[in-house]
Amino acid sequence: MAFSTSFSRPIVPFNTKSFQPFSPSLYFLKPLDQNVPLMSYKRSCGCMGINCSSSEVGPPSDPMNGRQHQIPHMAPFNMTMREVALSQSQSSYKWRRVLLKVSGEALAGDQEQNIDPKVTMAIAREVAAVTRLGIEVAIVVGGGNIFRGASWAGSSGLDRSSADYIGMLATVMNAIFLQATMESIGIPTRVQTAFRMSEVAEPYIRRRAIRHLEKGRVVIFAAGTGNPFFTTDTAAALRCAEINAEVMLKATNVDGVYSDNPRHNPNATLLETTTYQDVMLRDLSVMDMTAITLCHENKIPVVVFNLNEPGNISKAIIGERVGTLIGGM
Repeated sequence: MAFSTSFSRPIVPFNTKSFQPFSPSLYFLKPLDQNVPLMSYKRSCGCMGINCSSSEVGPPSDPMNGRQHQIPHMAPFNMTMREVALSQSQSSYKWRRVLLKVSGEALAGDQEQNIDPKVTMAIAREVAAVTRLGIEVAIVVGGGNIFRGASWAGSSGLDRSSADYIGMLATVMNAIFLQATMESIGIPTRVQTAFRMSEVAEPYIRRRAIRHLEKGRVVIFAAGTGNPFFTTDTAAALRCAEINAEVMLKATNVDGVYSDNPRHNPNATLLETTTYQDVMLRDLSVMDMTAITLCHENKIPVVVFNLNEPGNISKAIIGERVGTLIGGM
């Protein structure tokens, strides 16, 4: 934007005796170069106005040495520096926004305790490495290491709905533990729950979750879908579709998807790629049918990999070949 300077008062001969300086309220920036005017002052009837026009554009020059000032390259007005970094790195990595599903059993580690701090720290460090690259990461945690509703339904008169609600509370416990671990190494993290627990976490609000991701924060979704009879795998597929994540990464205790159950068939082979239909028709034990159907309908690729292998999380997040890829071929 360029400015031009002009006064409505007529020009009179200069008289040093009668000279009166302008009031300080009338002092404005002085143009660096008269050939590139900056402001236009209009003073009439005791008021001053500023006229701006875009007819002249150019970098100002230094009157002391005649060199033009170098204007540094800046991000567009409505973009943050993080968004610029994202746009520059988008072509470098396969995915920009991912959802990581961590099963509760994987958090237990060697099974000596409900949550293994070494496992949560390993997850936090690998997630930290990729978030610094500009990749947005959301996480859904299971609760099977503490309480699995389907296994306890019917015990001591416990109905399935109540058992599932207890399981949802278990996922909140895992989420808070994982959040504390991540923030201990400097990763800004938010926990959002499917039902209100305002003293310990935010309620799930889709637009707020997306905004957290855009600001570089990790968002952990807890309490499943908030409804009984739905697994955390289904919750992961649902949140993945809602936040427009490009892939669902399922971290488990196995290397990927096998052609058959390796516990019963020693000849079962690890599949590098497979389709949604193959998983459903052959009833491969990857996730429940509701979750895989939801991924199929929304064209969300799924990567199943072993959480216990160091580096697998970061490899999966940046799109390197690891485990088994379902769909997305």
